[in-house]
Amino acid sequence: MRNFHFPGRSPVMAPSAMVSTSHPLATQAGVDVLKSGGNAADAAIAACATLCVVEPAMTGIGGDCFVLYSPSGSSKPIALNGSGKSPAAANVANLRGRGIEQIEIETPHAVNVPGAISAWTQLNTDYGTKDLTELLQPAINYAENGFPVAPRVALDWADNLPKLLADEVSSKILTVSGAAPKAGTTFVQPLLGKTLAAIAKGGRDAFYTGEIAEDMVTRLNKLGGLHTLDDFASCVADYVEPISASYNDHTINECPPNGQGICALIILRILSHYNIESLNEADRIHLLAEATKLAYHQRDAYISDPSFSEIPVDWLLSDEHIGTLQKQIDMAEAKSYGPSDFPSHTDTTYLCCVDVNGNAISFINSLFSGFGSGIMAAKTGIVLQNRGSSFNLNPGHVNCIDGGKRPMHTIIPGMITKDRKTIAPFGVMGGQYQSAGHANFISNVLDLGFDVQQAMDQPRSFAINQQLQMEENFAPSVFADLTNRGHQVEKLSKPLGGSQCIWINHEDGVLIGGSEPRKDGCAIGY
Repeated sequence: MRNFHFPGRSPVMAPSAMVSTSHPLATQAGVDVLKSGGNAADAAIAACATLCVVEPAMTGIGGDCFVLYSPSGSSKPIALNGSGKSPAAANVANLRGRGIEQIEIETPHAVNVPGAISAWTQLNTDYGTKDLTELLQPAINYAENGFPVAPRVALDWADNLPKLLADEVSSKILTVSGAAPKAGTTFVQPLLGKTLAAIAKGGRDAFYTGEIAEDMVTRLNKLGGLHTLDDFASCVADYVEPISASYNDHTINECPPNGQGICALIILRILSHYNIESLNEADRIHLLAEATKLAYHQRDAYISDPSFSEIPVDWLLSDEHIGTLQKQIDMAEAKSYGPSDFPSHTDTTYLCCVDVNGNAISFINSLFSGFGSGIMAAKTGIVLQNRGSSFNLNPGHVNCIDGGKRPMHTIIPGMITKDRKTIAPFGVMGGQYQSAGHANFISNVLDLGFDVQQAMDQPRSFAINQQLQMEENFAPSVFADLTNRGHQVEKLSKPLGGSQCIWINHEDGVLIGGSEPRKDGCAIGY
């Protein structure tokens, strides 16, 4: 239990159902759906659509989506991959022939076909109980009639202003006289509202064919993109087999590659060799940093689209391989395993829901970078993601670009199970940080005994690109200790990541929710 002498928030507890998101308007939209008889899948779609309006730097309908869904009574979750593919004409030779040495984040070549709507509509068809017309109505309302800009949303909007001003459409639609909207002001997106209404009425085909698809393709082609209407028409979300690893008598479930969920499992498998509770704070940070560097080195070498490369998932998680990695860690010295060749980003939104029947969903949606590519389709108000910047342009690299290929993906929903029961949908936002964030959150709960809110409240660190990024609220002695071990410490000016979780206490029949204190959102239950 937290110390009530200090500022903070308690975990939210409720007996029947709960939604947790990074924005209160989205949380309320999901709760309203649950109270009107919808299930967890329905609530997730309504909440995510709302986030695509009210948290536009973090997510949008021009982005991608992954889902882990645990129907009531299931022993393991169902995984849905809603990540989009590159245009059929995109390949290393084609792009290098155009003088492109690296896929820059604000170019049309960074835009893959957005996969989010294919995931939403597939989930709605297979597991939903309500029509999209009803589920998208809160988002449509906020887009057409306006929403108050929340404080963290305002900060992220301002940080990404140069990107918006660089695009001739975004600069007109997503700024206020060339500036980012301020916290507490109302912002309206009528074009996006109209597009959401068309999707609500026409479903998947309304987005991937017809006028909306034509608008996206026309804008991308005007800027030099290789996209075609066929690329959009062929977009389909895929059901895939989740992967998992055991940690402290619980099973941690992740989506398989092309996502980086396997990286979180590698980190946890390494941590399982240590008595985490017995370590001091600097030891724990150092160990997480070294495990992260080792795991991300494996990620960058092996993870991509399994349709294009055979990915040795079983070997990567095997006792033999994990033992080999763990033996490389020196608790007294920071080591280097080579720089990542994967671009950095920090912008995603994550949510989770549990309904009255015990269905649970872990749901993540992203544009990749803040406001994605910054490129907006002129007639529809759709900001397009830049997930294609994840591709490598070195021929033969496992993650090199090719036509109709999915890149290695950072966004990862998580689901905890135990004894064939769903225990918790959870997720951590923050780009590359997500795998390390999953492992750190799980360790905080299962090793250190924190409740889900306390686990989120702890200061964060992340070893990436030869540096140890740290939030500023660690003790000076911890910074000094880690520096002495050889870490190149970078004190972050902006907090690291975000998270949500709903813990299901089956014994007492209670839902326990946490929501990221670094964001604007909340958990609400009833």
